[in-house]
Amino acid sequence: MILLIAIAIIALVYFWNFSPKEMAWGVTFSKKYAQYELGLDWKKTYLAILDDLKVDHIRLLAYWDEIEPDAGKYNFTDLDWQINEASKRDVKIILAAGRRLPRWPECHDPIWIKDQSPNIIADNQLKYITETIKRYDSNKGIIYWQIENEPYLKYFGICPPLDKEFFKKEIALAKSLTVKPILVTDSGELGLWIPASRSGGDILGTTLYRVVYNKTFGYVKYFLPPSFYFAKSLMVKIFSPVERIIVAELQAEAWHKENENLKQMTLDEGFQSMSLKQFKNNIDFSKKAGFDEVYLWGVEWWYLAKENKAYGSYWNEAKKLWQ
Repeated sequence: MILLIAIAIIALVYFWNFSPKEMAWGVTFSKKYAQYELGLDWKKTYLAILDDLKVDHIRLLAYWDEIEPDAGKYNFTDLDWQINEASKRDVKIILAAGRRLPRWPECHDPIWIKDQSPNIIADNQLKYITETIKRYDSNKGIIYWQIENEPYLKYFGICPPLDKEFFKKEIALAKSLTVKPILVTDSGELGLWIPASRSGGDILGTTLYRVVYNKTFGYVKYFLPPSFYFAKSLMVKIFSPVERIIVAELQAEAWHKENENLKQMTLDEGFQSMSLKQFKNNIDFSKKAGFDEVYLWGVEWWYLAKENKAYGSYWNEAKKLWQ
């Protein structure tokens, strides 16, 4: 019997090929990344995402260093604007809060916490999360709250080691402030998913990457089949309370090397990890993996490419998702 079950699982992993009938597509937008890394007019970029791409799902980021630049003094001006513009267009929003959020260096610490003890930092972190949730939770456009980003991925980012109990405390705090689902994320390729899915969240968000760069091996392509993600999803649903899994980050921009950003990357180098063909393949792959809600990564880069007319038409290809 065990042998038959093992054979069935192997067959499922290698031959699974499924596409949901209905898909929700979204993007992640980082004001900080658009402005400081790519040198874009971030408001113009954001409005193009809403009005030209016409996205109907978006993940926004409440960076701690932007929300609380000075201790106890909160500045929600830019995030207010992003949320208000999305709400005007009935766009559904995932709002992420926490010390660790998407884009390098992952932990976006305010300067003023530098010399504080870990306990004081933790207290201030909980206050910032509280203020953020209280400010926006009544907004009907916010469908999920995300707490931290890939907290169990210890190999990436400039962050302190994960305090698992404190992370669970953050989630418990969020649940005391909102009835909306709490999203917890983990790496699709490097994460185990089970620890993240047992931390108290309601939804698990995975990353999905196909081509990455390693300083030893150069560009490396994952040869994992779509069923790999389906099998991991099945394990999560069996061994944790989480019943819904989405793609919080689908690779849709070029992977840049260390000490280099995408604005500096040459056309040929960008194509090694994200040609237009690879862009289309990644979208198709996420469908075959069985996910029905997918947030693409790299919308700021598509806009840069469109403005510079240097790359393939990622922007126009992405438009098809919301037509």
